[in-house]
Amino acid sequence: MSKRHRDREAILPPKVELRAHAHNERHRVNSELNGVVNLVSHGVEPDDVIEPGPNWKPVHHHDANVGKQLSRRQRLRHWKTKDWKRRSALRKQRASELDQLRKSA
Repeated sequence: MSKRHRDREAILPPKVELRAHAHNERHRVNSELNGVVNLVSHGVEPDDVIEPGPNWKPVHHHDANVGKQLSRRQRLRHWKTKDWKRRSALRKQRASELDQLRKSA
């Protein structure tokens, strides 16, 4: 079973509030970027302007460190390796050469 309903210590804010907060943050960053664009277009050097960044990011479902550890534990898929791609390319090349030989004979 999932642990979703077992942990009652951490009370998360309602989804509507989180979405509103994220919306406000995006709006703030976009309006500050618009101000930066106006400054640069009016002659200020781009290196002299401070770019705005997000001050708040929503909390996601899992911890980033846990996700990294889990992804490292998974085995690499054999078709994602360069050897596999190289072998399949060689097989295709051999098949096309065989087709050409059959057509010429």
